[in-house]
Amino acid sequence: MNLKFNALFFSSLLSVTSVAWSHHSDAGVDMSTIVAFEGTVKEFIWTNPHAYFVVEAQQNGKPVKWEVQMVGTNLLSRRGWTKTTLVPGDKVTVRAHPAYDGRTYAIMESLEKSGGLSLTAAAPAPEVTPPATSIAGRWLTDRNSIKGEPAGFDNFFRAALTLNEKGKAAQAAYNPLSADNPETTCVGRPTPSAIMSSGSYLLEFEIKPEQKIITFRSEWFNELRTIYMDGRKHPDPSVRFTTGHSIGHWEGDTLVVDTANFADHRSPYQIGVPSGGKKHVVERYRLTQDGTHMDIDYMLEDPEYLAKPLNNHRQLIHSPHLKMFPSDCDPEATKKFLPKK
Repeated sequence: MNLKFNALFFSSLLSVTSVAWSHHSDAGVDMSTIVAFEGTVKEFIWTNPHAYFVVEAQQNGKPVKWEVQMVGTNLLSRRGWTKTTLVPGDKVTVRAHPAYDGRTYAIMESLEKSGGLSLTAAAPAPEVTPPATSIAGRWLTDRNSIKGEPAGFDNFFRAALTLNEKGKAAQAAYNPLSADNPETTCVGRPTPSAIMSSGSYLLEFEIKPEQKIITFRSEWFNELRTIYMDGRKHPDPSVRFTTGHSIGHWEGDTLVVDTANFADHRSPYQIGVPSGGKKHVVERYRLTQDGTHMDIDYMLEDPEYLAKPLNNHRQLIHSPHLKMFPSDCDPEATKKFLPKK
Protein backbone atom coordinates (compact mmCIF):
# COMPACT_ATOMS: atom_id res chain seq x y z
CA MET A 1 0.00 0.00 0.00
CA ASN A 2 1.34 3.45 -0.93
CA LEU A 3 1.21 5.34 2.38
CA LYS A 4 2.22 8.66 0.82
CA PHE A 5 -0.65 8.43 -1.65
CA ASN A 6 -3.12 7.57 1.08
CA ALA A 7 -1.90 10.42 3.29
CA LEU A 8 -2.62 12.91 0.53
CA PHE A 9 -5.90 11.28 -0.45
CA PHE A 10 -7.34 11.11 3.04
CA SER A 11 -6.09 14.59 3.88
CA SER A 12 -8.38 15.88 1.14
CA LEU A 13 -11.28 13.99 2.71
CA LEU A 14 -10.64 15.30 6.21
CA SER A 15 -13.06 18.18 5.86
CA VAL A 16 -15.97 15.75 5.57
CA THR A 17 -14.91 13.33 8.30
CA SER A 18 -16.02 13.58 11.91
CA VAL A 19 -14.14 15.82 14.31
CA ALA A 20 -11.12 14.15 15.90
CA TRP A 21 -11.60 14.76 19.61
CA SER A 22 -8.76 16.04 21.73
CA HIS A 23 -6.13 13.75 23.20
CA HIS A 24 -3.46 14.70 25.66
CA SER A 25 -0.83 13.34 23.29
CA ASP A 26 -1.88 15.16 20.12
CA ALA A 27 1.60 16.59 20.64
CA GLY A 28 3.85 15.65 17.74
CA VAL A 29 0.95 14.26 15.66
CA ASP A 30 -0.27 15.76 12.37
CA MET A 31 -4.02 16.01 12.95
CA SER A 32 -4.53 17.46 9.44
CA THR A 33 -3.26 14.36 7.63
CA ILE A 34 -4.41 10.74 7.57
CA VAL A 35 -2.44 7.65 6.52
CA ALA A 36 -4.06 4.31 5.75
CA PHE A 37 -2.57 0.86 6.12
CA GLU A 38 -3.60 -2.78 6.36
CA GLY A 39 -2.09 -5.31 8.69
CA THR A 40 -2.37 -7.79 11.53
CA VAL A 41 -3.04 -6.88 15.16
CA LYS A 42 -0.15 -7.91 17.38
CA GLU A 43 -1.28 -6.39 20.69
CA PHE A 44 -4.26 -4.54 22.19
CA ILE A 45 -3.50 -2.52 25.33
CA TRP A 46 -6.62 -1.62 27.38
CA THR A 47 -5.40 1.32 29.51
CA ASN A 48 -6.11 4.97 30.40
CA PRO A 49 -5.74 7.75 29.52
CA HIS A 50 -5.47 6.00 26.15
CA ALA A 51 -5.84 2.50 24.81
CA TYR A 52 -3.39 1.33 22.14
CA PHE A 53 -3.06 -1.37 19.55
CA VAL A 54 -0.04 -2.52 17.57
CA VAL A 55 -0.41 -3.50 13.91
CA GLU A 56 2.19 -5.16 11.70
CA ALA A 57 1.87 -3.81 8.16
CA GLN A 58 3.92 -3.84 4.97
CA GLN A 59 5.75 -0.70 3.85
CA ASN A 60 7.96 -0.78 0.77
CA GLY A 61 7.91 -4.55 0.92
CA LYS A 62 9.14 -4.69 4.49
CA PRO A 63 7.22 -5.36 7.74
CA VAL A 64 6.70 -2.36 10.02
CA LYS A 65 4.89 -2.10 13.32
CA TRP A 66 2.48 0.79 13.86
CA GLU A 67 1.57 1.78 17.40
CA VAL A 68 -1.88 3.38 17.25
CA GLN A 69 -3.29 5.53 20.03
CA MET A 70 -7.02 5.56 20.79
CA VAL A 71 -9.24 7.34 23.29
CA GLY A 72 -9.53 6.07 26.86
CA THR A 73 -11.28 2.88 27.93
CA ASN A 74 -14.18 4.86 29.41
CA LEU A 75 -15.04 6.28 25.99
CA LEU A 76 -14.43 2.98 24.25
CA SER A 77 -16.70 1.18 26.73
CA ARG A 78 -19.49 3.67 26.01
CA ARG A 79 -19.10 2.90 22.30
CA GLY A 80 -19.41 -0.84 22.85
CA TRP A 81 -15.74 -1.80 22.91
CA THR A 82 -14.29 -4.32 25.37
CA LYS A 83 -10.74 -5.47 26.07
CA THR A 84 -11.33 -8.33 23.58
CA THR A 85 -12.72 -6.26 20.69
CA LEU A 86 -9.28 -6.57 19.12
CA VAL A 87 -7.16 -9.69 19.59
CA PRO A 88 -3.80 -10.71 18.15
CA GLY A 89 -4.25 -12.08 14.65
CA ASP A 90 -7.16 -9.79 13.64
CA LYS A 91 -6.80 -8.42 10.11
CA VAL A 92 -7.52 -4.70 10.09
CA THR A 93 -7.51 -1.63 7.88
CA VAL A 94 -6.56 1.52 9.80
CA ARG A 95 -6.90 5.21 9.05
CA ALA A 96 -4.92 7.36 11.46
CA HIS A 97 -3.14 10.68 12.03
CA PRO A 98 0.65 10.10 11.80
CA ALA A 99 3.50 11.48 13.88
CA TYR A 100 5.31 14.46 12.38
CA ASP A 101 8.75 12.95 12.91
CA GLY A 102 8.21 9.89 10.71
CA ARG A 103 7.75 7.39 13.54
CA THR A 104 5.22 4.63 12.91
CA TYR A 105 3.04 6.09 15.66
CA ALA A 106 -0.43 7.51 15.04
CA ILE A 107 -3.80 8.47 16.51
CA MET A 108 -6.70 6.38 15.20
CA GLU A 109 -9.40 7.92 13.04
CA SER A 110 -11.18 4.68 12.04
CA LEU A 111 -10.65 0.94 11.82
CA GLU A 112 -12.21 -1.92 9.87
CA LYS A 113 -11.86 -5.55 10.92
CA SER A 114 -12.07 -8.43 8.46
CA GLY A 115 -15.65 -9.64 8.51
CA GLY A 116 -17.19 -6.22 8.10
CA LEU A 117 -16.94 -4.68 11.57
CA SER A 118 -16.33 -0.93 11.30
CA LEU A 119 -15.13 1.04 14.30
CA THR A 120 -14.54 4.76 14.60
CA ALA A 121 -12.69 6.97 17.06
CA ALA A 122 -15.33 9.69 16.88
CA ALA A 123 -17.92 9.79 19.64
CA PRO A 124 -21.53 9.03 18.66
CA ALA A 125 -23.79 12.05 18.40
CA PRO A 126 -25.44 12.84 21.75
CA GLU A 127 -29.09 11.85 21.96
CA VAL A 128 -31.80 14.37 22.76
CA THR A 129 -33.15 13.25 26.13
CA PRO A 130 -35.80 14.43 28.61
CA PRO A 131 -35.22 18.03 29.71
CA ALA A 132 -33.28 18.87 32.86
CA THR A 133 -34.78 21.04 35.58
CA SER A 134 -31.38 22.34 36.72
CA ILE A 135 -27.74 22.13 35.71
CA ALA A 136 -27.42 19.00 37.89
CA GLY A 137 -26.80 15.83 35.92
CA ARG A 138 -24.58 14.57 33.12
CA TRP A 139 -23.68 16.56 30.03
CA LEU A 140 -21.74 16.31 26.77
CA THR A 141 -20.86 19.01 24.26
CA ASP A 142 -23.36 19.40 21.44
CA ARG A 143 -21.09 19.25 18.38
CA ASN A 144 -23.17 21.84 16.55
CA SER A 145 -21.84 24.42 19.02
CA ILE A 146 -18.20 23.94 17.98
CA LYS A 147 -18.38 23.79 14.19
CA GLY A 148 -15.51 25.62 12.58
CA GLU A 149 -13.08 25.19 15.47
CA PRO A 150 -9.69 23.55 14.82
CA ALA A 151 -9.63 19.82 15.59
CA GLY A 152 -7.69 18.82 18.68
CA PHE A 153 -7.22 20.41 22.09
CA ASP A 154 -3.80 21.87 21.32
CA ASN A 155 -4.82 23.17 17.89
CA PHE A 156 -7.72 25.05 19.45
CA PHE A 157 -5.52 26.82 21.97
CA ARG A 158 -2.83 27.59 19.38
CA ALA A 159 -5.49 29.40 17.36
CA ALA A 160 -7.41 30.97 20.26
CA LEU A 161 -4.75 32.24 22.68
CA THR A 162 -3.09 35.60 22.08
CA LEU A 163 0.34 35.34 23.69
CA ASN A 164 2.51 38.12 25.03
CA GLU A 165 6.29 37.98 24.66
CA LYS A 166 6.76 35.86 27.78
CA GLY A 167 4.10 33.44 26.57
CA LYS A 168 5.75 33.16 23.15
CA ALA A 169 9.14 32.51 24.73
CA ALA A 170 7.70 29.80 26.99
CA GLN A 171 6.02 28.13 24.04
CA ALA A 172 9.20 28.25 21.96
CA ALA A 173 11.21 26.62 24.76
CA TYR A 174 8.71 23.80 25.32
CA ASN A 175 9.21 20.27 24.03
CA PRO A 176 5.87 18.43 24.28
CA LEU A 177 7.58 15.16 23.34
CA SER A 178 9.62 15.10 26.54
CA ALA A 179 9.20 14.85 30.30
CA ASP A 180 8.41 18.60 30.20
CA ASN A 181 4.87 17.54 29.31
CA PRO A 182 3.05 17.23 32.67
CA GLU A 183 0.78 14.49 31.41
CA THR A 184 3.69 12.10 31.03
CA THR A 185 3.32 11.77 34.81
CA CYS A 186 -0.51 11.62 34.88
CA VAL A 187 -0.94 15.32 35.68
CA GLY A 188 -4.16 16.53 34.08
CA ARG A 189 -5.03 20.01 32.83
CA PRO A 190 -6.85 22.64 34.92
CA THR A 191 -9.96 24.67 34.12
CA PRO A 192 -11.24 25.12 31.43
CA SER A 193 -9.87 21.80 30.12
CA ALA A 194 -12.84 19.71 31.27
CA ILE A 195 -15.17 21.99 29.31
CA MET A 196 -12.96 21.74 26.24
CA SER A 197 -12.77 17.94 26.57
CA SER A 198 -16.52 17.45 27.00
CA GLY A 199 -17.02 16.54 23.35
CA SER A 200 -16.33 12.96 24.47
CA TYR A 201 -15.70 12.99 28.21
CA LEU A 202 -18.81 13.34 30.36
CA LEU A 203 -19.26 16.20 32.81
CA GLU A 204 -21.39 15.64 35.90
CA PHE A 205 -22.78 18.46 38.04
CA GLU A 206 -24.14 17.84 41.55
CA ILE A 207 -25.80 20.54 43.63
CA LYS A 208 -25.45 20.03 47.41
CA PRO A 209 -27.45 22.83 49.05
CA GLU A 210 -27.00 21.44 52.56
CA GLN A 211 -23.23 21.80 52.18
CA LYS A 212 -23.48 25.01 50.14
CA ILE A 213 -21.32 23.55 47.40
CA ILE A 214 -21.65 22.38 43.80
CA THR A 215 -19.31 19.66 42.52
CA PHE A 216 -18.12 19.28 38.94
CA ARG A 217 -16.76 15.90 37.84
CA SER A 218 -15.14 15.04 34.54
CA GLU A 219 -14.22 11.65 33.12
CA TRP A 220 -11.03 13.29 31.85
CA PHE A 221 -8.33 12.38 34.41
CA ASN A 222 -11.10 11.96 37.03
CA GLU A 223 -11.10 15.71 37.63
CA LEU A 224 -13.16 16.86 40.64
CA ARG A 225 -13.85 20.51 41.36
CA THR A 226 -15.69 21.96 44.35
CA ILE A 227 -17.56 25.23 43.85
CA TYR A 228 -18.11 27.00 47.17
CA MET A 229 -21.51 28.71 47.30
CA ASP A 230 -21.33 30.05 50.89
CA GLY A 231 -20.07 33.56 50.08
CA ARG A 232 -16.43 32.95 50.98
CA LYS A 233 -13.60 34.72 49.18
CA HIS A 234 -10.56 33.22 47.51
CA PRO A 235 -7.70 32.43 49.92
CA ASP A 236 -4.40 34.29 49.98
CA PRO A 237 -2.70 34.14 46.54
CA SER A 238 0.11 32.09 48.07
CA VAL A 239 -2.36 29.20 48.57
CA ARG A 240 -2.66 27.50 45.19
CA PHE A 241 -4.45 24.45 43.81
CA THR A 242 -4.04 22.26 40.71
CA THR A 243 -7.59 22.97 39.51
CA GLY A 244 -7.72 26.42 41.12
CA HIS A 245 -10.04 27.62 43.88
CA SER A 246 -13.65 28.11 42.76
CA ILE A 247 -16.40 30.23 44.30
CA GLY A 248 -19.85 30.67 42.83
CA HIS A 249 -23.11 32.57 43.00
CA TRP A 250 -26.39 32.78 41.10
CA GLU A 251 -27.33 35.70 38.90
CA GLY A 252 -30.96 34.89 38.25
CA ASP A 253 -30.92 31.52 36.45
CA THR A 254 -27.19 31.71 35.62
CA LEU A 255 -24.50 30.08 37.75
CA VAL A 256 -21.37 32.25 37.80
CA VAL A 257 -18.14 30.52 38.84
CA ASP A 258 -14.97 32.47 39.61
CA THR A 259 -11.75 30.44 39.74
CA ALA A 260 -8.32 31.72 40.81
CA ASN A 261 -5.31 30.54 42.88
CA PHE A 262 -4.11 28.16 40.16
CA ALA A 263 -0.96 26.21 40.88
CA ASP A 264 1.92 26.45 38.43
CA HIS A 265 1.34 24.17 35.46
CA ARG A 266 3.93 23.76 32.73
CA SER A 267 1.44 23.22 29.89
CA PRO A 268 -2.25 23.58 30.78
CA TYR A 269 -3.14 24.12 27.10
CA GLN A 270 -0.80 21.42 25.75
CA ILE A 271 1.24 24.01 23.86
CA GLY A 272 3.84 24.99 26.46
CA VAL A 273 2.22 28.16 27.81
CA PRO A 274 2.22 27.85 31.63
CA SER A 275 -0.33 28.95 34.21
CA GLY A 276 0.68 32.18 35.92
CA GLY A 277 0.01 33.26 39.48
CA LYS A 278 -2.72 35.67 38.32
CA LYS A 279 -4.53 33.23 36.05
CA HIS A 280 -8.28 33.74 36.38
CA VAL A 281 -11.29 31.99 34.84
CA VAL A 282 -14.94 33.07 35.00
CA GLU A 283 -17.58 30.59 33.81
CA ARG A 284 -21.30 31.17 33.30
CA TYR A 285 -23.72 28.21 33.14
CA ARG A 286 -27.37 28.54 32.13
CA LEU A 287 -30.05 26.04 31.08
CA THR A 288 -31.75 26.69 27.77
CA GLN A 289 -35.47 27.40 27.92
CA ASP A 290 -36.45 23.86 26.93
CA GLY A 291 -34.00 22.28 29.41
CA THR A 292 -32.36 19.97 26.87
CA HIS A 293 -29.16 22.01 26.65
CA MET A 294 -26.92 24.13 28.83
CA ASP A 295 -24.98 27.15 27.59
CA ILE A 296 -21.47 27.74 28.94
CA ASP A 297 -19.50 30.91 28.41
CA TYR A 298 -16.07 31.35 29.93
CA MET A 299 -13.40 34.01 30.11
CA LEU A 300 -9.76 33.00 30.64
CA GLU A 301 -7.14 35.60 31.50
CA ASP A 302 -3.52 35.29 32.55
CA PRO A 303 -1.62 38.59 32.22
CA GLU A 304 1.72 36.90 32.84
CA TYR A 305 1.50 34.93 29.58
CA LEU A 306 -1.51 36.17 27.59
CA ALA A 307 -1.75 39.51 25.79
CA LYS A 308 -5.54 39.50 26.09
CA PRO A 309 -8.28 37.30 27.59
CA LEU A 310 -9.82 34.37 25.75
CA ASN A 311 -13.62 34.19 25.55
CA ASN A 312 -15.31 31.00 24.39
CA HIS A 313 -18.76 29.40 24.22
CA ARG A 314 -19.90 25.80 24.49
CA GLN A 315 -23.37 24.28 24.48
CA LEU A 316 -23.83 20.99 26.30
CA ILE A 317 -26.63 18.51 25.77
CA HIS A 318 -28.38 16.77 28.68
CA SER A 319 -27.16 13.14 28.76
CA PRO A 320 -28.58 11.43 31.88
CA HIS A 321 -28.71 8.05 30.08
CA LEU A 322 -24.93 7.83 29.82
CA LYS A 323 -22.80 6.10 32.43
CA MET A 324 -19.76 7.78 33.97
CA PHE A 325 -16.64 5.63 33.66
CA PRO A 326 -13.47 6.11 35.72
CA SER A 327 -10.35 7.29 33.93
CA ASP A 328 -7.58 6.07 36.20
CA CYS A 329 -4.31 7.05 34.57
CA ASP A 330 -1.73 4.33 33.91
CA PRO A 331 1.76 5.85 34.46
CA GLU A 332 3.22 3.70 31.68
CA ALA A 333 0.44 4.26 29.14
CA THR A 334 0.38 8.01 29.64
CA LYS A 335 3.93 8.38 28.29
CA LYS A 336 3.64 6.03 25.30
CA PHE A 337 3.42 8.95 22.90
CA LEU A 338 7.01 9.96 23.71
CA PRO A 339 9.66 8.94 21.16
CA LYS A 340 11.56 5.83 22.20
CA LYS A 341 15.13 6.54 23.33
